[in-house]
Amino acid sequence: MLGKVNFKNKDFLIQNVLKSESEILEKEVKEKLGIIQRKNIDKPIITISINSTSIISGAHNLNKSINDYLIDRDIEADIVSVGSLGLCSIEPVISVQIPGKTQLFYKNVLPENIISILDGTFNNFIQEENVLGQLTDDILDPWEKVPFFNELAYFKNQQRLVLKNCGFINPESIEEYIAAGGYKSYYNVINKNTPEEVCDLIEASKLRGRGGQGYLTGKKWKIAYETPSAQKYLICNAGESDPGAFMERILIESDPHKVIEGIAISAYAIGVQKAFIYIETEYTLAIERIKNAIEQAKGFGLLGHDIMKSGYNLDIVIKRGAGAYVCGEETALISSLEGKRGKPHSKPPYPATNGLYNQPTIVNNVETLVNVPIIIEKGVDWYKSIGTEESKGTKVFSISGKVEYTCLVEVEMGTKLRDVIFRVAGGIKNEKRFKAVHIGGPSGGCLTEKHLDTLIDYESVMLTGISLGSASMVVLDEDNCIIDLVKYFMNFMQHESCGLCIPCREGTRRMYEILKSISKRPKDENGHTTLQRFKGVMQLESLAEILKDTSMCGLGKKASNPVLSTLKWFREEYEDHIFERKCDAGVCQELKTFEINIDACTGCTLCAKKCPTGAIFGTVKSKHFIVQDKCIGCGICFETCKFSAIVSK
Repeated sequence: MLGKVNFKNKDFLIQNVLKSESEILEKEVKEKLGIIQRKNIDKPIITISINSTSIISGAHNLNKSINDYLIDRDIEADIVSVGSLGLCSIEPVISVQIPGKTQLFYKNVLPENIISILDGTFNNFIQEENVLGQLTDDILDPWEKVPFFNELAYFKNQQRLVLKNCGFINPESIEEYIAAGGYKSYYNVINKNTPEEVCDLIEASKLRGRGGQGYLTGKKWKIAYETPSAQKYLICNAGESDPGAFMERILIESDPHKVIEGIAISAYAIGVQKAFIYIETEYTLAIERIKNAIEQAKGFGLLGHDIMKSGYNLDIVIKRGAGAYVCGEETALISSLEGKRGKPHSKPPYPATNGLYNQPTIVNNVETLVNVPIIIEKGVDWYKSIGTEESKGTKVFSISGKVEYTCLVEVEMGTKLRDVIFRVAGGIKNEKRFKAVHIGGPSGGCLTEKHLDTLIDYESVMLTGISLGSASMVVLDEDNCIIDLVKYFMNFMQHESCGLCIPCREGTRRMYEILKSISKRPKDENGHTTLQRFKGVMQLESLAEILKDTSMCGLGKKASNPVLSTLKWFREEYEDHIFERKCDAGVCQELKTFEINIDACTGCTLCAKKCPTGAIFGTVKSKHFIVQDKCIGCGICFETCKFSAIVSK
């Protein structure tokens, strides 16, 4: 593997790469950097994307198949593990590069088609149905009739700063990260800047926290920096408990050294000598790679005692969390780190002055920290030239749902929502009609077709009544039911509530009960059940507002956002469920009714045998009927009937 290419010694690498003020490097370094960057190669190189998504899609079996192929044909080639390009729905992805030619990428590669792909590539023939694209290069010869990455809509409409290395370098190799320019910002900061100067730089850049309401990062740092204390802490919040969010997991799996560099610079600026990475315990691969990155950085003298002879010390400790959603709130996260139950505390005091173990503590998420070395490298003025007046830089989103590509994207702040969904993510699957996009996870909200020209920045999104939050996007089409979506999120929130304050604990449960009641047929049409149902519906909006106004922590205050945003934009759909007792999307199973077309029924009895509640009556070879009071709308009869005699309404 190329990640094992080593220099004479670590000091030699640092001396000639990190310290270099120009592009003029010593011959040995240039040659070996060329090998690591896959330019000056003398044998084929095959990269395979190994990440959570590709592993599910069979990347480990594919890796074995590639090895077997090379052994069977006695071909000498290197196989390199890389991270994810971000195109999760086309995994596994591999690339093949032969000497003198550009790097060629293939998508949806399986063990059964690897032979034809490699045979073709080694003989200058392209497997068109699997080809993704090729990289541009001034030195190497391009492949004919293969699109370049900068021509593909997915890449062309992004500005990849945070995701720059993802899918291109070996995440397990510190040499490759350094060859790509890594740790140079860290080296320069430690040797050329005071902590206060770094805080000033980040404040001047207007970098805003990427995990919540967008508080100015530099301003937050300065509070901790200026608070007198013998010990201060930095916590990198890498815990993603939002359903639909996968940005930080893929970023850590694909470029862990950039995360380490971001933590190291931030810790130096604040005056921290011990930093924590709080990550969900089930993120096995991400933990493995970040742990490896920490050990490699220590081996290179970039972490530990007297770093690069600067007198600065820093240890980074990995702490595994249980994945509780409430631990996305910083005081709850700190409580969990202290070994206590993860529950939020009222503020003030804020963690920046009184946090972990009652010491000044800064909590930033992965994306925020990864922006720091980029700002140091490119400069404040360059960074401020990207984005809008109040929202600088780029923003990473995870996009899932009814889009062509389930993917990770990075766009400039101020990009239109329409461009992200219809250009970068490929638009709506199967030419269906766009209905809505839910942004920000369980405590986020929905935007409709009329919001597609909304600019993606903190202020513009906030004007619609929601916030960017975790920045996950779930795209809905005409076949999705808004009530079903909101019910899912409220069920999630009632289970994830810490239970500390009554509005959140009881309010989320009650809202879920109301949503359940309007998505099923009332059993007692004229009695107490119906009356209670309508009372609950009338209370839904006021209950959501009370929850927003009176909950203790930020998560509780935003827990009702899915209800409030959908009531605002999809009130008619609520009314259809409440008054008409119908779900136009056909998703709410308990609102479905099934009838038998007696003209088409043959009396085969198959539907009656399959019905779980015995709601279908009839004898052999005679017409059958459905008793609606006993029918639960499961649809088994509809799926079972071979004569299309059962109709769904």
